Amino acid sequence: MNILVLGGGLSPEREVSLCSSTMVCNALIDNGHKAVLCDIFFGIPEFDGDYDKLFWGAHKLAPYTVGSNEPDLNLIKAQRTVGYNELIGLNVPQIAAKADIVYMGLHGSSGEDGQIQALFDSLGIRYTGSGAQGCKKAMDKWETKAIFDECGILSPRGCIVERGEDVDIDALPIPCVVKPCSGGSSIGTTIVLDRSEIYHALELAFLQEDRALVEEYIKGREISAGVLGNEALPLIEIIPKVGFYDYKNKYMAGLTEEVTPAPVDKKVTQMIQQAALKGAKALGLEVYSRMDFILTSDGKAYCLEANTLPGMTATSLLPQEAQANGIDYKTLCQRILTISMEKYR
Repeated sequence: MNILVLGGGLSPEREVSLCSSTMVCNALIDNGHKAVLCDIFFGIPEFDGDYDKLFWGAHKLAPYTVGSNEPDLNLIKAQRTVGYNELIGLNVPQIAAKADIVYMGLHGSSGEDGQIQALFDSLGIRYTGSGAQGCKKAMDKWETKAIFDECGILSPRGCIVERGEDVDIDALPIPCVVKPCSGGSSIGTTIVLDRSEIYHALELAFLQEDRALVEEYIKGREISAGVLGNEALPLIEIIPKVGFYDYKNKYMAGLTEEVTPAPVDKKVTQMIQQAALKGAKALGLEVYSRMDFILTSDGKAYCLEANTLPGMTATSLLPQEAQANGIDYKTLCQRILTISMEKYR
């Protein structure tokens, strides 16, 4: 198959996306496909219109390393000279339309929020992963919480604070977690232990977007549950060596211990897996996803968020969960591709 792998973009998770997309592209080539990686923001400006040459020239790529800090998006913006529109680089829609399918290696805004999916739907372009509406719902953590509440999935109590809004900090729970409402990779996220720290935490969240989610802090073990097709994968426990599971601890090798299958008893494992499956269905997610939980000492599992395009880097959780189920990385990429193609039959 001719496959266009889309990564990059203008999300704070840009580097994570490029790392995931590079690994996916190489795995697809190993699986016998003609896969070409394209940074969706920059596109392929030098493309001469020869689609056969583009895909037949597919070759494996050097590994992409994620830095310890999120990228400077203003610097990225300044480097592009031409584009299809604000989010999409030159020739992306045309090349995507000629591919058998687009493999979505995007993370964060404009990749997981349904915008690109909606555009591709309007152009009749096939792509991997969930559709536009499911992505849009899951990207908004506040809407996700409302949907979880409706279907009986436990989540931390919280509220939305908008930029410029007067905040009654005495009404907010302490300790609490402050984070961008639609962000990912824990960028802009702060665990607030003292009420005086709330304003600064809100400022950090507002660097990413205009809405912040303030939630009660739930103390417990960090557990993630992947979903592949209609199957819940083995759970994984995340144990940062220092601090919490922030951007650096997520993507710098050796800073976090990840145990899969998570050392959780069978009954609790099944409870979390069923919650992940139920959450994915309620949000309208397809093909694959990942739900993140906090498991308390009294056996309650609070779902924090849903990930519509889980990371596929060397340190990402979903590939580790799949591996624990006997699915190696190349097979996982192929499985995602195969299940996605079934949507269009």
